[in-house]
Amino acid sequence: MERTTPVGQSVGSRAASSDPGRRAAMAQEAKLLWQELRGLAHDHLEVAALETQRAGESLAAMVVAGMLVAGLLLSAWVGVLGVGIFALTSVGVMTTGGALLLAVALNLAIALMLWRHIGRLSHDLRFPANGRSLQPAASGCQEGETS
Repeated sequence: MERTTPVGQSVGSRAASSDPGRRAAMAQEAKLLWQELRGLAHDHLEVAALETQRAGESLAAMVVAGMLVAGLLLSAWVGVLGVGIFALTSVGVMTTGGALLLAVALNLAIALMLWRHIGRLSHDLRFPANGRSLQPAASGCQEGETS
């Protein structure tokens, strides 16, 4: 029994003496891990910021290109209408005023069709399925609960 007592005391004293060293090493490792995590998070945020900036520049370039395309299409449409008016008046089918009135009516009819199409599509912008899923339960259940 005497041999076990000094061994137990030496193990306890060794554990007690190495415990502050272990704690310091663990604290140092935790500090290094935290610094590495902060650096990694900083790098990810920097990449996200750069990608966001690049996406914004690309979007601006796309909008400008889209506006140029729209201008070119508009001028082409005006050219097609001019050729149509010229053809109708040169053959003698219509007078110049009648041909211009026909072109205006054609433009207004196409605009009205597009307006209605936009109106039908705008319904989807309100997220109808999400709205239905977020509504409270049926009113029959509520009446049963209150009575």
